[in-house]
Amino acid sequence: MQLDLNLLTALDALLEEGSVAGAAARLHVTAPAMSRSLGRIRAATGDQILVRTGRHMTPTPRALAMRTEVHTLVQQAHHLLSARTELDLAALERVFTVRWHDAVATACGTALISAVHRQAPGVQLRLTAEPGDDTPQLRRGEVDLASSAGPPSLPDIRHRLVGSDRLVLAVRPGHPLTERPVTAERYAAAEHVTVSRRGGLRDRIDDALAAQGHERRVIASAPTTATALQLARDAGLVVTLPDAATRSSRDRLGLTTLPLPLDLPDVPLHLLWHQRHDNDPAHTWLRDTATRILRSLFTPPAPPGA
Repeated sequence: MQLDLNLLTALDALLEEGSVAGAAARLHVTAPAMSRSLGRIRAATGDQILVRTGRHMTPTPRALAMRTEVHTLVQQAHHLLSARTELDLAALERVFTVRWHDAVATACGTALISAVHRQAPGVQLRLTAEPGDDTPQLRRGEVDLASSAGPPSLPDIRHRLVGSDRLVLAVRPGHPLTERPVTAERYAAAEHVTVSRRGGLRDRIDDALAAQGHERRVIASAPTTATALQLARDAGLVVTLPDAATRSSRDRLGLTTLPLPLDLPDVPLHLLWHQRHDNDPAHTWLRDTATRILRSLFTPPAPPGA
């Protein structure tokens, strides 16, 4: 049996107002239109709903029995279909999957989890590693929020520039590069490890060195920043990576930081999400919370036109 669910709204108004005229005024329709709705409600329910007693209308026993439930259903429908609902963080229960670069997760993961749990104790965060390919997990709904060094290529993926980070070198104490100022020539001649989840042995640094007539000695690649930093300490290799994102990890390992002897732009950091979450209050809260935490560590983007 197919019913016009608008009849629920009409029934709610009729039971609340107790008259056709009152219900019509409440819903901004004519009295004849409301009378027709009452007729359809009677046909659907098999009950008179409202019966005339003198100059007034009285609800039937069935109408009285269903009044509370009808009102609740109408309120739930309005809440469900409203353009934007009020977010109750204390009552929010949800699982968010956040896919960040491992260095970003190490630097800011604790602060994000703490902030989320403090405001919304019913929310769970799933921090995942970056995939080894460009599978659009955001589009498939497998990831809610991701990080990237560049804007997305897919038109339905939104992004926000959070900030940027300068590149530095990390070496173990006593490394030959620490003995005197680092030049491009001395830097290229050292033994390097790259950070690449795909095992790449070359990146934009090699292009910048080649433009100056130098070739870097890359002897290994590491899948994560943590592994590369460990190799820098234990194997005496040089690793080039973003400064702010790896500062705490470098300090824990006792590594020495040196400036990069190349004129390269800072590494941008973007947050990515699918457009389906644009008007999702809970997701908006999550990405705003993540943005605030990340911007406390990274250099904020320059204002438009600066």
